[in-house]
Amino acid sequence: MGKKGVLIPMIFAIVAASIYWGVLSSKKSSLARAYEMGRVLVSKYDLPARTVLKEDLVEIIKIPRKYMQQDGYEVRSPSDIKMVVNLVTQIRIPKGNQITQSSLVSLSPKAGLSVKVPPGYRGCILPMGNEILRLIKPGDRIDVLVTFTAVMSNGKKSNVTATILQNVLVLGVGSNLGQGISARQAKSASAKEAEAQAFSEKGVLSLALNPQEAQYLSLSFKEGEVAIIVRGLGDIEIHPMEIASFKRLIK
Repeated sequence: MGKKGVLIPMIFAIVAASIYWGVLSSKKSSLARAYEMGRVLVSKYDLPARTVLKEDLVEIIKIPRKYMQQDGYEVRSPSDIKMVVNLVTQIRIPKGNQITQSSLVSLSPKAGLSVKVPPGYRGCILPMGNEILRLIKPGDRIDVLVTFTAVMSNGKKSNVTATILQNVLVLGVGSNLGQGISARQAKSASAKEAEAQAFSEKGVLSLALNPQEAQYLSLSFKEGEVAIIVRGLGDIEIHPMEIASFKRLIK
């Protein structure tokens, strides 16, 4: 009886010690994980709202995991920095702050056209038929033509076509501003675009024009019919162009 009286408390003590050791080990592991170092993306400079992110605007730093924001960008390889390239800041991100998913949006109408307009240029909207819009992508280059009625040297009126703008950069096609999106997102965006176009015969091209070019494009809508032609990839040359007329063609 005496041996049992000693054995039972010893068993309880061993069990209690085991439980305590397990809890202590768990706490120790949890604490170790919390202070384990991870790498995150932070802003290299003060980034105003609606800034299009490039690789040189962010940097990678090491911090304890307990300080990593829940929707921050964890970097496991140097190429992971590309995850934020061409995304747009929704809010101001001070220098050194973590880049979070909730603070960014894709290049889309939500971000606005202005984030795509190059310095010194203007973002201009050109209404176009949906058929041709399906064949043009952001980043393409186009020429703009206008057909109008001109008074010829003999005093007679004749329809002519002039190339008024060359090597124009396409910023966007409809709501597609060239954002980096997944295949699923692209399919969804395409379906929404098609649904919207079903109720309209026309969509829009967003173009980058200097102020003088923008004036000529606006004038062209008043003077005649505007058309575009698409350039081949890499073709950026500008050539002198004669005004086209059937009188010259027949000669």
